[in-house]
Amino acid sequence: MGRRGARGRGTLVRPGRHILVTGGAGFIGSHLVDRLLAEGQRVVVVDDLSTGRLENLAAHRREPRLEVKSQRVSACRTLPKLAREARLIFHLAAAVGVELVVREPVRTMETNVLETEALLRAASAARAPVLLASTSEVYGKSRKAYFAEEDDLCIGPPHLGRWAYACSKLMDEFLALGHARQHGLPVIIARLFNTVGPRQTGRYGMVLPRFVQAALEGQPLQVYGSGRQTRCFCHVRDTVEALWRLAHCPAAYGQVVNVGSTREIRILDLARLVKKLCHSESPLVRVPYAQAYAPGFEDMQRRRPQIRRLVRLTGFRPRIPLERAIEELKEERGAARQARG
Repeated sequence: MGRRGARGRGTLVRPGRHILVTGGAGFIGSHLVDRLLAEGQRVVVVDDLSTGRLENLAAHRREPRLEVKSQRVSACRTLPKLAREARLIFHLAAAVGVELVVREPVRTMETNVLETEALLRAASAARAPVLLASTSEVYGKSRKAYFAEEDDLCIGPPHLGRWAYACSKLMDEFLALGHARQHGLPVIIARLFNTVGPRQTGRYGMVLPRFVQAALEGQPLQVYGSGRQTRCFCHVRDTVEALWRLAHCPAAYGQVVNVGSTREIRILDLARLVKKLCHSESPLVRVPYAQAYAPGFEDMQRRRPQIRRLVRLTGFRPRIPLERAIEELKEERGAARQARG
């Protein structure tokens, strides 16, 4: 399927009434909706608001080209019709955040697998192109310097709930590619690495908004583990640009593609950078994983993507610096504090 698309010209996006975005009231989803509406598209969002917020779409409250259905994907009775009339589907609905994964593993797995199953069935019946958002978590405990899409995966044991999210998202990938092989569904899997920027909340353990909030309030910045573990942070607008380009690239269909920044930074250095940019005197405090999450918690020490496939397919690589995301989060949090009085 991916090879047939690569030989074709133009895009696999078909005529239709709208673009369907599941999870469109979430952090990444709402920025994607911004982009789609700016392109003149009609957009339908399906989001149960379990982790998303209608406030993320507040700028479009009176936009006639946006329709929001506040319900689970699997409970949406009009899903088959929405899929039939969709030019393209972005499936971003998922349980997110390490804290939620550790605290509610059943909810995590059911949300990720069952909602994706419902979406893929509807999309397959309609032959609607799908971009499915997956995660770098599927790479598991590998100690490689960077992760490439064809790498073997190394997931931890099932008695450690931390790996439930990775396994459920990996099952999403298998389901999507299974529908591609068995039913001819045009599908792309985008493995997202750490995405940051405005509207991201620290409620579910996301490190950067948690650090910024603490720095602005003069509270300790809690660095979990040794702080030597590294991550690569991609600005949400770069992530959205990559998703948009992939969805309109025929050669991308049938493939798994990493999406993320390649700038690597230790978490301890991230905390120091946040303190500097927020002009904060907050102390840095190391917190053992067992205290932050649960006994036996395992973390990935490095998580750097190889993005050659993304660049080859789309000609795009992330450009927005991490410092800008921190500044924007600082401004957003400052404005919210002023609004509260």
